[in-house]
Amino acid sequence: MNNGDLERRLIELTQAGLPLVPHPYHALADQLGVTADEVMATFRAMQARGVVRRIAAVPNHYRLGFRGNGMSVWDIPDALVREVGREVGALDFVSHCYIRPRALPDWPYNLFAMVHGRNRDAVHEQVAQIAGMLGERVRSYDVLFSTEVLKKTGFRASAHSVSTPPNPKGE
Repeated sequence: MNNGDLERRLIELTQAGLPLVPHPYHALADQLGVTADEVMATFRAMQARGVVRRIAAVPNHYRLGFRGNGMSVWDIPDALVREVGREVGALDFVSHCYIRPRALPDWPYNLFAMVHGRNRDAVHEQVAQIAGMLGERVRSYDVLFSTEVLKKTGFRASAHSVSTPPNPKGE
């Protein structure tokens, strides 16, 4: 199996998570007909190229008692939004932070940050903390709470859509 094929198969086999066994890399290696060292080296190479950002446990925040999750939305001057976004994204209670286009005149917000708390009051407190940190750099903000989870997964690539970019080092 060439490196490109191995990468595609690893992505297909692990996009929903690693096998929940004592030695997941060995289990993957057995499925793929390669060694566990080859599996780990391939993951390291994909990380080095940015194809895979990280390999980590992803806790289910709902099962951990974090039920007051809210998307905070912020109206930040365009000249400051990247700087502010980095600051907000560095907070431990923010799981992801995005810059998005405004939809004026109805939607002035250009920065979105998901805030997690045990309840809505906790989220409101954390959003107020962000607002205090931002001071006059924020013109307005709001918090959008979900009413129902319809689907919650990470990105899933189909077997036909997975393609890894060429590696300039020839790996």
